[in-house]
Amino acid sequence: MRTATLSLLFAAVLGLASPAALAADPPKGLWLTTDFPSATARAGEITTVRVKLQNAGLPPEVVSLSVTGVPQGWKVDLLGGGQPVTSAMPGSNESVSLSLRVEASAKAAPGSYPIVIQAKTAGATTELPMTLGIGGEVAAKLSMKVKLPELRGTPKSTFDYTFTVSNDSGKDAIVRFGADMQKGFTATFTEAYGANELSSIPIEAGQSKEIKVAIKLPRDVAAGSYPARIRAEADGASAQAQVTLLVQGTPTLRLTGKDGRLSAEAQAGSASQLALVLSNDGTAAAEEIELSGTVPQNWKIEFNPKTVDKLGPGEKKEVVATLTPFNKALAGDYQSTLRASTKGDSVSSDFRITVATSTLWGITGVGIIAVALLVLVGAVARFGRR
Repeated sequence: MRTATLSLLFAAVLGLASPAALAADPPKGLWLTTDFPSATARAGEITTVRVKLQNAGLPPEVVSLSVTGVPQGWKVDLLGGGQPVTSAMPGSNESVSLSLRVEASAKAAPGSYPIVIQAKTAGATTELPMTLGIGGEVAAKLSMKVKLPELRGTPKSTFDYTFTVSNDSGKDAIVRFGADMQKGFTATFTEAYGANELSSIPIEAGQSKEIKVAIKLPRDVAAGSYPARIRAEADGASAQAQVTLLVQGTPTLRLTGKDGRLSAEAQAGSASQLALVLSNDGTAAAEEIELSGTVPQNWKIEFNPKTVDKLGPGEKKEVVATLTPFNKALAGDYQSTLRASTKGDSVSSDFRITVATSTLWGITGVGIIAVALLVLVGAVARFGRR
């Protein structure tokens, strides 16, 4: 009895729920939809808008497609698969993707232009109203942003700045680059990840590119802070970015003979002194300067002083190099390389050393030859009689 009662109650609940279930059935028909029913274009240019044709529960059949209300002088096409189409056939509960391609007249005045896309079968018709707006010419606009606007280095350094230049206008542009800097500075532009030098580069509308500028300095530039302005220009638009070069002083050593000569004379086996002048032509003091030299085999070289503690910018100091050629060195010209080295710089100079042999060796040689001749004459005289 209890089971029969529950069965009747369950049947009654189902009977009450049936009308609601029937009301939830989805509608049937054709629909044209788009995410953007209003689009903006510029006179003489092409705009494309995605459109979808939906078949909800109808049998598959050919759907005719058309566009009405097209302004005079405009060219409007519906594309399917990239090609112009005039009909489509979506399957039941399926959709077909289309594109509305609009080429506005070059003479089109700014304003709003309504058009209608129509899809039609033998038993159903659907329409999609759209509005195409023609805007005025967007003014050219550029922007620049530097990653590291302040760099530190020496006159020997290359200051590399990377910046992003953006074309914020509505059309492509050829962007030209330049730099306003201290006299004697040079700037070279390349793409951030390229090596080819450039003076301009094309940038599409709404796009950006990374550019690198390498700035080189004269060797004699004084220590200090130097501003530079990087420029980008295109079609009346311009952008600029300020960078700073923090230049530290650096020593520049020079080593010459006292009288400016790079030659000297020496005697084989004897010490000879070579007067030198050590100069600092740089913009910072040189400290702990070490003097050294490379001389022929079996020669000796010494410096006085061997080390210079400090030499300020523009200062000079006399140094003496003592050379002792090998005592058996042949007469002639020899090359010796003298060096001065400090942290951050080094210099070397080649000197020609002319060696003369001792007169004692000449006298000894003559004596040996004379003795040999006497022995030869005596031998001839003695044995020649026999």
